[in-house]
Amino acid sequence: MDPVTTANFVFCVIIVILGYLGYKKKHDTLPILIGTAFGLFGISHLLTLLSFNEATFLITIRGLAYLIVIFALYKFLISQNKLK
Repeated sequence: MDPVTTANFVFCVIIVILGYLGYKKKHDTLPILIGTAFGLFGISHLLTLLSFNEATFLITIRGLAYLIVIFALYKFLISQNKLK
């Protein structure tokens, strides 16, 4: 078992939990979006740990996760009037 991928998976799980708790406490979508993105990263790490090496699928999952982070940060900047 690859220790780097295992550590990445564990950190992703922690971020998902913190994102959920942040959303539950503040009802702000930013933590849940970040948690969702890291949940997708975590799925890709878990699949890698399970020796699922379908590159196209993993790239798609990670690409979607990056798009969610981009959207979350864009939404944050708009809410702060930084891009208006």
